[in-house]
Amino acid sequence: AFHNGRYGTREDVVFLINGIPVLVIECKNASKDEAIALGVDQIRRYHRETPELFVSQQVFTATDAIGFSYGTSWNTVRRNIFNWKDTELGKLEAKVRSFCAIAQVLAFLKDYIVFAEKDEELNKYILRQHQTGAVEATVGRALDPGRRRGLVWHTQGSGKTFTMIKAAEKLFRAPEADKPTVLLMIDRNELEDQMLKNLAALGMGNLEHASSIVRLNQLLRDDYRGIIVTMVHKFRDMPADLNTRTNIYVLIDEAHRTTGGDLGNFLMAGLPNATYIGFTGTPVDRTVYGKGTFRTFGCEDDRGYLHKYSISDSIEDGTTLPLYYQLAPNELLVPHETLDKEFLSLAEAEGVADIEELNKILERAVTLKNFLKGAQRIQQVAQFVASHYRETVEPLGYKAFLVGVDREACAMYKHALDQFLPPDYSEVVYTDNNNDSALLKEFHLESKRERQIRKSFGKLDQQPKILIVTEKLLTGFDAPVLYAMYLDKPMRDHTLLQAIARVNRPYENEAQEMVKPHGFVLDFVGIFDKLSKALAFDSDEVNAIVKDLKLLKELFKSRMKQSAPAYLALIEQNFNDKDVETLIEHFRDADRRKVFFKEFKELEMLYEIISPDAFLRPFIDSYTSLAAMYHVVRKAFAKTVYVDREFQRKTGSLIQEQVGTYGLADPSGRIRIDEDTIELIKSTRGGEGTKVINLIRSIQKTAEEESEDPFLIAMAERALAVQQSFEERQTSTSEALATLLEAVEANELRKKEQAAKGFDGLTYFVYRTLLDKGVGNAESVSGRIKAAFVDLPNWKKSEATLRELRQKVTFAIAAELDDLQQVADVVEELFSLLDKAGRI
Repeated sequence: AFHNGRYGTREDVVFLINGIPVLVIECKNASKDEAIALGVDQIRRYHRETPELFVSQQVFTATDAIGFSYGTSWNTVRRNIFNWKDTELGKLEAKVRSFCAIAQVLAFLKDYIVFAEKDEELNKYILRQHQTGAVEATVGRALDPGRRRGLVWHTQGSGKTFTMIKAAEKLFRAPEADKPTVLLMIDRNELEDQMLKNLAALGMGNLEHASSIVRLNQLLRDDYRGIIVTMVHKFRDMPADLNTRTNIYVLIDEAHRTTGGDLGNFLMAGLPNATYIGFTGTPVDRTVYGKGTFRTFGCEDDRGYLHKYSISDSIEDGTTLPLYYQLAPNELLVPHETLDKEFLSLAEAEGVADIEELNKILERAVTLKNFLKGAQRIQQVAQFVASHYRETVEPLGYKAFLVGVDREACAMYKHALDQFLPPDYSEVVYTDNNNDSALLKEFHLESKRERQIRKSFGKLDQQPKILIVTEKLLTGFDAPVLYAMYLDKPMRDHTLLQAIARVNRPYENEAQEMVKPHGFVLDFVGIFDKLSKALAFDSDEVNAIVKDLKLLKELFKSRMKQSAPAYLALIEQNFNDKDVETLIEHFRDADRRKVFFKEFKELEMLYEIISPDAFLRPFIDSYTSLAAMYHVVRKAFAKTVYVDREFQRKTGSLIQEQVGTYGLADPSGRIRIDEDTIELIKSTRGGEGTKVINLIRSIQKTAEEESEDPFLIAMAERALAVQQSFEERQTSTSEALATLLEAVEANELRKKEQAAKGFDGLTYFVYRTLLDKGVGNAESVSGRIKAAFVDLPNWKKSEATLRELRQKVTFAIAAELDDLQQVADVVEELFSLLDKAGRI
């Protein structure tokens, strides 16, 4: 237990190293709804109320005896909390043993907690299992004298940059490596800058940035020992045998596109005895590029790779989200023959791995580009995008990309889009050039302004909401609030996959109760109509990557036909008091409620994604009724509920005028608990079940608002016990109502007696408790106990003061009771309720 003078914290399990707490485990009962989420909420409360604990505690976990989630202190957002997996699936003991093994905990503390800057904000991260596994595999391969190649195949968005950084750091610090040279080869300026910042944050003294070919050659010729960060193209024209040492380790980002042609030849001739580990974020394809990647890096592994983390793995873990696509109306799509002839059937377009290479191919596709940039079509697409964004994406709260075929198309789209949306909704981001036309120069951005736009785009409550791009930001840009991509640029293979991967990043906002369901692509080209040609990967990988939105419509239809009828049969067409009573009686059972809530939330998510769509018309009435039922049941049984926020935006709008209060007390108000309560309850419309729910909630709210009164605390606990018994069907509705009304009546009698005796709340509470327990001279003893509380006002803030107070209370009661066990029981009951007063 820990107390900082204002708040107290009692953590479930704490692990210490040499007396220093480093790891906390919060344990929750598996029978509770979302038990692990409750455990994480508890960890968040510890951060808010007792931050001193997390000066040394670096790792936290939450478990419900089934799942086992973990994260690092000061970063408790959902997307950075991960599920720990063990080979013995489902066995908690195995997970605890592997996670809490001394070597594993030390590895987290020493190697796998990192600090990194993003959008000028410092963040703390803990590496996930697939990342630590890849780091260990990379280091192991590099230190293996018998092998010199390896391929790490981790899907987009799985944290490949951190994996490379930690592998480089571990290699450099490994004694077996004997003062090595570690080359981190990056393919983008932006990523190069970010990697240098992150490496500097690790306190790496031996760090060099080879910003030119000359500088890189000089470092290698001078036999520099340390980490070198450089761009791939800096190896051009490198002399053969520039450095023949064996302890040179080259970690190559985006290996699928950096080893082809002359660059790979220069690199491997210049460092002939180095170890080469390639990292790729896209599936290795069936084209010549993909086969070359396997040959170059995967030749020493039977499976073709050293470590793999597939798209399916990533989706299962929640590291990335599924992607769904939809084709635009036929009149806006590129004609099939044009798309096929000028793009999909071109041999040089197969396996295209670089967006600059893609742009060169598109430059020759004259008919295709002329169609895409036709003035009338630009207007039509812009109008469609504006309408779709306003009706479909914006109500979900997310943001979007509009991808034009080239920079001129982006400029044209900006002018067109401003006719249908406010100008501040969208911004254009592309690379500028001194020779640009007046139209292109209109949207040139200074670097400071571009940084601000990128940062603002990542914030939910800031403009812009749509970025218009063609090349920049289609790789490496990470904005989890990005949900939709309006694709109007022909792409395929790696370039297509890297682009659409911008929208599959998980996002969760607790304040707005938002959980991003998936990423979405609206295809204005027709690429997804020829998916097998557009993505030259194994069919299993393609199926895992992207799915047709029609599948969600089929799923919605299936759920409405299979699950909905049984629920709808519980009510009449229009709600009335009888229907509410029926629902309360039917859903008294917690398991029934849990199933219904789960099924409705899944249905609601599908509705939010699909709406607006004519497909939904036959289901609107039934879906609205289900939403109304959910509203009533949630309002009745949730412990703390703001029901209006329980609905997502489109569903909320759908039922706003349909749902009344149905006789249930407003969660923000309450029935006054006083001498008139019994008559008020009797005269209130609605059945007994509704009255039970209203009365329980009102008692609890009164106790919250008057939390210094220990009698109300005790009354609220009795109401909670009645609710539990009522929900478990151990108590009938009429018995539950009678018990609650008796409690209200007893509370009114005690207020009158308290006033007659002239006691304050604390003195009367002690007096009444002593009287009920058969303690003699109750008035005199309660007076002495009250005096002890007055003398020791800081008993909640100091363990020593609490011990002294308990001692005085014990002596006062023991003077009247001979049974020491009975004395201990009375003291415990007193302090149990008094400790909650003011904190409930």
